[in-house]
Amino acid sequence: MKTVACILLPALALASPLIYGAEDKSAPAGMGTSPLGTGALMETAGGLLLILALIIGLGWLVRRYGRLPMAGKGLVTILGGVSLGPRERAVVLQVGDARLLVGVAPGRVQTLHVIEGSDDQVTEASGAVFESRLRTEMEASPL
Repeated sequence: MKTVACILLPALALASPLIYGAEDKSAPAGMGTSPLGTGALMETAGGLLLILALIIGLGWLVRRYGRLPMAGKGLVTILGGVSLGPRERAVVLQVGDARLLVGVAPGRVQTLHVIEGSDDQVTEASGAVFESRLRTEMEASPL
């Protein structure tokens, strides 16, 4: 929010002569103002700063409020996930009544574990099962 204010205030200060109708009195009556004059350059700079402030403000709004729920309800629901590395994730999906633990890496998605049972059984039993399976896999790995 401070970034938008830091950009918007100078833009308004530069555009204030335009808002209050200041005119260039030094130009002769029959001639228009010079396109390279100070007033024209200030007007252009003010307009550019105003456009930049608008782009930054809209970007902030989209980032802040962009995650609105979708209109339709899909068949697959993401219940949660955790980052395992810079480009790898483990994600828990719900498809109908089944829950799946899926490993996601660039160019590859692989089912790691199918979680069976009701919600109560899943929270208690699957953590222990997954932990024991992970421990045996880590002990068996050559690293």
